[in-house]
Amino acid sequence: MPRSLSVTVPNADGDDLAARLDLPDGGRPHATALFAHCFTCSKDLRAVREIARRLSETGIGVLSVDFTGLGASEGAFEDTSFSTSVSDLVCAADWLAREHDAPQLVVGHSLGGAAALVAAARLPSVRAVATIAAPCDPGHVRGLLAESEDEIEHAGRATVDIGGRPFTIRREFLDDLDSHDQMRQRVAALGRALIVLHSPTDQTVGIEQARHLFEAARHPKSFVSLDGADHLLSRPADARYVADVLAAWAGRYLSPGHAPPGHAEHAPYDDPVVTAEIGASGFQTALRARGFAVTADEPSSVGGTESGPTPYDLLAMALGACTAMTVRMYADRKAIPLESVGVTVTHDRVHADDCGACQTPGARLDRLTRVVRLDGPLAPATRERLLEIADRCPVHRTLESEVQVVTRAA
Repeated sequence: MPRSLSVTVPNADGDDLAARLDLPDGGRPHATALFAHCFTCSKDLRAVREIARRLSETGIGVLSVDFTGLGASEGAFEDTSFSTSVSDLVCAADWLAREHDAPQLVVGHSLGGAAALVAAARLPSVRAVATIAAPCDPGHVRGLLAESEDEIEHAGRATVDIGGRPFTIRREFLDDLDSHDQMRQRVAALGRALIVLHSPTDQTVGIEQARHLFEAARHPKSFVSLDGADHLLSRPADARYVADVLAAWAGRYLSPGHAPPGHAEHAPYDDPVVTAEIGASGFQTALRARGFAVTADEPSSVGGTESGPTPYDLLAMALGACTAMTVRMYADRKAIPLESVGVTVTHDRVHADDCGACQTPGARLDRLTRVVRLDGPLAPATRERLLEIADRCPVHRTLESEVQVVTRAA
């Protein structure tokens, strides 16, 4: 199981910020990440804890820090601003660099996402940034203060109820938000891989904010719809889905760094376990295999969002890939001048009456139709032999054999 350590991080004003460091069990993390929580939240928000824990299980160490005046951190919240949150993140990154490894990933939730984008530009070690339910414009938080904004402007401060708790907001806080009005330009100049995760039904930060972020960013960039999730990811399944997507996505951009003792640098590729995670609604599914990420989905006609191949497409892809590899392997071993192989596979369901080899007339069966293209100066007999070899690919044999699927509870 991952280890969770309570640590303190000094900020720019000398206050101690309470933080939690989640580390993989039994070895040094292959990369480290910073987690910036939402406005007025803390590192102990259930979603933050769940995401940090899941990331640490994949070998990424995660430092989650309470901003000044929040959670168990020192300092007064009323003296803080969006800029001080950014500064707190930079100080946390410096601490990570001194005590462990400089962060390569920054994750930010809600307003913490906007802070993560600004802080990342100041951190040369950061290669990837992830935002969860984040606004493109930090000034979006003014919506939470609308009823008290006049009082803040005229009296200089006001006590505002946010999430059932009182917070003192000063005029300087609003002025600081106004100074960060060039966020789209900052996002365009980020120069890091970016993934935007957002729920289309988020009632706190609308989906249009995610669109602004994604449109402003330059590639490499990704967008993941958190169908059915609320702003705080209060359902554990939503937080787990976010963590699994992040781990799969970030693996493409994070350096292996130091492998845990006794593990090869490319150990994830040697792991044959395939994982699938789906959110509270919709069919978009995050798949992970050997350190690579794939998204599966369904057609819009059945309620999907068409963001990836269907499960049957993936099955057909497996047959096509195995066929091509098997033919290539045989041709190389026999020194056959095969230049390239192309395989197309289609899946449909047919009546057994249409199949001469079927033993159950009147039933329906699944049929995979495979067309193999062989390029190169090949004699007719050689082509026939290669087609025979295609039928021997391991996935083909598995599909035609008796397969046992065992299911057990996690």
